[in-house]
Amino acid sequence: MYRPPRSNAAKDLRRKERRVWVVLWLTSLALFSSFFLSCRQLSEPKAGTLYSEAVPPRKQEFRWSNGRSPRSFDPALASTPPETDIVRAIYEGLTDIDPKTLHEVPAVAEKWASSDGGRTWTFQLRKNAKWSNGDPVTARDFVSSWKRFIELGEITAHRDLFNNIVGMREKIEPPIPAVSPEPGKYLNPDKQDTRPKASTSVPAESPTSERTDAERTEKRKDIKEEQKLGVEAVSDFVLKVSLIGPDLDFPRLVAHPIFRPVYGDGKYFAANPLDPTIVTNGPFRLATVAADDISAIRSDQYWDTAAVMLESIRFIPAQSAEKALASYRAGDLDAVTNVDLEPLALKLLSPYADFRQATHNALNFFEFNLTRPPFRDRRVREALAIGFERDRLTEGEMKGATEPAFHFLPYDTDIRDKLGQDTERAKKLLESAGFPDGGNFPVIHLVVNRNETQLRIARAVARMWKQNLNLNAEIVVKENAEMDAARAAGDFDLIRRGVVFPTVDRSASFNAIFPSEQGPEPQASSRRESEKPREVQQKGPVSDEPKIDDDEPPPLIGTPNVNDPFSSAIYDFRLIPLYFPMSYGLVKPYVLGFDINGLDSPALKNVQIDSGWQASLPVPEP
Repeated sequence: MYRPPRSNAAKDLRRKERRVWVVLWLTSLALFSSFFLSCRQLSEPKAGTLYSEAVPPRKQEFRWSNGRSPRSFDPALASTPPETDIVRAIYEGLTDIDPKTLHEVPAVAEKWASSDGGRTWTFQLRKNAKWSNGDPVTARDFVSSWKRFIELGEITAHRDLFNNIVGMREKIEPPIPAVSPEPGKYLNPDKQDTRPKASTSVPAESPTSERTDAERTEKRKDIKEEQKLGVEAVSDFVLKVSLIGPDLDFPRLVAHPIFRPVYGDGKYFAANPLDPTIVTNGPFRLATVAADDISAIRSDQYWDTAAVMLESIRFIPAQSAEKALASYRAGDLDAVTNVDLEPLALKLLSPYADFRQATHNALNFFEFNLTRPPFRDRRVREALAIGFERDRLTEGEMKGATEPAFHFLPYDTDIRDKLGQDTERAKKLLESAGFPDGGNFPVIHLVVNRNETQLRIARAVARMWKQNLNLNAEIVVKENAEMDAARAAGDFDLIRRGVVFPTVDRSASFNAIFPSEQGPEPQASSRRESEKPREVQQKGPVSDEPKIDDDEPPPLIGTPNVNDPFSSAIYDFRLIPLYFPMSYGLVKPYVLGFDINGLDSPALKNVQIDSGWQASLPVPEP
């Protein structure tokens, strides 16, 4: 077969294409080799090997990269690091948290006591606690700062932490329409609805009202008392706080940065949220503020300044995890935290002696829609909760970067029974609820956000439900912005949620995952409801209090405790805990007293630099 000779232009084009392919192939090979060698270095550290060389500085200066640049030094706006870290360094509240035990310790308040079953707390303030300008810190500073929190409105952080203080909930939360939910759908049938009403104003009186002047005066007095704030400066150094409900962990709650006082009215933050000249009351005070470096020095006015070893702290922002790790490895940083590392990177870093991690005070879970059958049946909810293996999620899908959640709070020691996989019990529960071997059970409408990790977890759980219980799940993926709308509309059977608990206060944490309001009731003409097979609607239990079958297994988590407002929610399996994330960081071995914990709250007043540390010495225990 005759082929015409190729032109010189065609030959040149072919040669250029071959050269391009050779260059691309060699470049890919070089990149792969570099990645392979770097992973090999990370994955095979010897015992006690450090990720970075450690040469301690001569002076007591701590260089810390804890995320990107802060937006404000205002405690009322501090929701996450790096803001919370800086606020803890330059401000001090009534109490603080021991970074090792996570128990409350004295701070501005040297002691405290409760009465009325934990509804009233009295704090005795130190008389030698001072602001950085020498003025004394008084109870009135806390009263004015907490009132300012209300005045700031929606821009404040963690507004829900104030909800249990008398008068704060009504002023912080937007009014809730006075619609009485059906029993068992949003609240416990035996739990009183304590939500704020739509309005607390005095209703207009009709001219024909039969009330006497005395009755009207008494009514207005009652309303005025309801609006009174439960924060009172009994004297300069005695603060009294009144709560709506008892909270035995309240001293832990007020250790959070948002409860820390500011000097004066705090209006100066509006003009310059990063003003280094602000007056503070913590162990350190600000010195300089730059885009790439914020420095704080030891405050000579701090009441316990003699115990503070560090002379200065440098908060050095990092725009990415890669840049933070590079600076740490180059010796420019003493610690790195609050970086977003992939599970593989965490696994490769974990063998190094200067890598530290702890269970984060957060929970990822699936929440049930309690308005839909058959999920109104506690037996069904429990069966789904114990119908899969959590270890497979954390070790397989999350590559060991999380801890399986066999209970509801990372540090809740009251839950002794673990929610491990128990296929036989789950099958018996489904059978007693009217679904033997998963028969006639509707397809589970599981809503998750568009995140590759969450998708892998949802698929893994769905596979295990199918294998273990013969139940089918339909995974519906929504954008993050659509998740709240789906939950509010009730367009789900189960929905993925994640909560970060800002404190170790048990009441505040359970309020975050078991809110009294679970969203409006779905429309009766919902497409999902109308598409369910007729036999499912007939056979599936629809009562909020299903009849107990004689063959039903005994309760897994004890019985509800009438003295614990959250006991019933736990017993009822209103959600399925999945896993607890991990807090992690890199800390040089010569840094003492810097503890990685689940609250991301190291106590900088305890940190010091061991200038005499040598590489030949053993790495200290974290």
